[in-house]
Amino acid sequence: MTTGEVLERAGAAGEDKDYVQSLVRGLEVIRAFSQYKPRMTLSEVAQHTGLTRAAARRFLLTLVREGYAETDGKLFALRPKVLELGFAYLSSLPIWEIAQPVMRDVVNTLQESCSLSVLDGDDIVYVARVPTARVMTIGLSIGSRLPAFCSSMGRVLLAGLPPAELAVVYDRVRIEKRTPRTVATMVALKEAVENARRQGWALVDQELELGLRSIAVPVRNRRGEVLAALNVSTHEGRSSIEAMRTQFLPVLLDAAQRISAALPQ
Repeated sequence: MTTGEVLERAGAAGEDKDYVQSLVRGLEVIRAFSQYKPRMTLSEVAQHTGLTRAAARRFLLTLVREGYAETDGKLFALRPKVLELGFAYLSSLPIWEIAQPVMRDVVNTLQESCSLSVLDGDDIVYVARVPTARVMTIGLSIGSRLPAFCSSMGRVLLAGLPPAELAVVYDRVRIEKRTPRTVATMVALKEAVENARRQGWALVDQELELGLRSIAVPVRNRRGEVLAALNVSTHEGRSSIEAMRTQFLPVLLDAAQRISAALPQ
């Protein structure tokens, strides 16, 4: 969402004295930087965020002064201090520290990467990851986002939503054919999510990326609510679908149970 879209939404809701537009703009400046644009000029930041050059300059220089960004006089880049913002969220999740050693056990057993994610809007966001060899051409790390509709963890998380919340997601989701195997219709997506809800796990075969297979299970709290999704990804040449069901799934289910059992009341 761009700054313009955020402000338009705020305007549509009417004037709100509790809505701090300058904070929204500052966050959008931070989000403008990415692995594709790690360093940008003032003009580039202004163009990317929709801010004026003067406004972008004020936000950038404030970030520099507070240690969240740096500049050589022409190019701006984020500094490691900005990680404190994301770590504040991760450190507030008891599941994060609990899951890490369990995920390492999964990787040691299956020799495949293991990830943990939560749902954020229409996307999943990675909150923990223990990698082995890369199986995807896109880099994945903590904070990475992927569409929920065509990922195994996304379908598990969607399946865990209350019906009213799931209906809202269905109303706004945009199905994009990422590969020839990606679900093509809303009917197919709803069926896949219902299957994940009914069986308690989801397996996605090359819908997100050709060659990539993944299987995911829910991680629940003591009340049975889905908090996160745990998955293992592999290349289609290394593991068959049957092997993922018979070998990977039991390990994942056991891991999810161990994480759930260790969560505080």
